[in-house]
Amino acid sequence: MNRQERLALLEMLEQRVTQFRRYNDISPFRRPHEPLDLSRLIRSTLQSSSPLALADAVDALRSRTVIEMHWSDSDRWVAWVATLRSGIHVYCDSVPSEHRVLASVKRGSALEADRFFLELLAESRGHHFGIEMAGGAPVRIRTPIEDRDLLTDVFVELLEGTEAEARIGSGSGDFRVDVAGWLAGVLVAPAASARSKRYPRLRDELPDS
Repeated sequence: MNRQERLALLEMLEQRVTQFRRYNDISPFRRPHEPLDLSRLIRSTLQSSSPLALADAVDALRSRTVIEMHWSDSDRWVAWVATLRSGIHVYCDSVPSEHRVLASVKRGSALEADRFFLELLAESRGHHFGIEMAGGAPVRIRTPIEDRDLLTDVFVELLEGTEAEARIGSGSGDFRVDVAGWLAGVLVAPAASARSKRYPRLRDELPDS
């Protein structure tokens, strides 16, 4: 993909996110009424229906991956971010057959934005962003986020009360302990550094409405 095509895609996203609305339950994120079909937007912008062109476009737009979950080699879900020149982070997701735009946020720290996105995703099981997180426990999880406590909280909220809870339960009587043990076997993430610290949940820091 050449530079002009990438700039055209970024400008298309910039125009789209200006139409997103703010909702109190996910502030400061903004989102469309329903997830946007990014595949269709890319094809329209590039005037190409080539699968290779679509894959190249997604790779060109992706500035970082937030989290990637695998259930099998062909069954995976990825949440990722395109960063616009205006400083807006555009959150998207992909499965092998589909790419969508979920939300946007203008926040100085990319790590802080990614952490809050995961918190909101988990507490609503995707509903805050117009999607539904369903299915069994992933067999492999990749993320650049090293905060194990945060990731444990995320998967407790995602999996508690689902069929996956019984499958990963170790009989400890504490589901959070079970999730922490399960994550140790499926998570591919940077090792927590000696200087890393546990950040408070951003949701808990927001003032009461």
